[in-house]
Amino acid sequence: MAKTEKSKKKIINKKAHQTHVGIIMGSDSDLPVMQDAATILNEFAIPFELTVVSAHRTPKRMVEYASQAASRGLKVIIAGAGGAAHLPGMIASLTILPVIGVPIKSSNSIDGWDSILSILQMPNGVPVATVALNAAKNAGIIAAEIIGTSDKTVADKLINYKTDMEKSVLEKAKNLSAKWPNNFDE
Repeated sequence: MAKTEKSKKKIINKKAHQTHVGIIMGSDSDLPVMQDAATILNEFAIPFELTVVSAHRTPKRMVEYASQAASRGLKVIIAGAGGAAHLPGMIASLTILPVIGVPIKSSNSIDGWDSILSILQMPNGVPVATVALNAAKNAGIIAAEIIGTSDKTVADKLINYKTDMEKSVLEKAKNLSAKWPNNFDE
């Protein structure tokens, strides 16, 4: 295949799989937490991108990423950060897209409270939806719910996911009540 044909094929494939969610983090050391968002988005077959964008070390990259996100077709951004955790709020200040912040308990963190409060305590007008400490999976689920408001296939997958979760818990309750009876399950 000629080089130009390969290039065209890559462009066609990229357009066929429009990226809907951006997953960004302040450092690659945040990947063990943030990959949970990628895993759940894969489960729902939602196209995403994942990269490092540091609010402090790459401010120009951060501005470019946020200001171009909507025009590149993203519908929601998941931003994880530890320590001072400015990334989610700064991204939210630069885009109209919903931003979901994932506070990360990092090596320089004060038990994660600095990250949680930095992301949670945003001023009026610059909201960041904030999940629990290290809860990137929940951020991915929220992103799927946002996409699901306009994509029936994703909405159906979310319904199945929650139904399966319910069945799993009910099965665990049944197994537990066999050994530890309770009045509720009688």
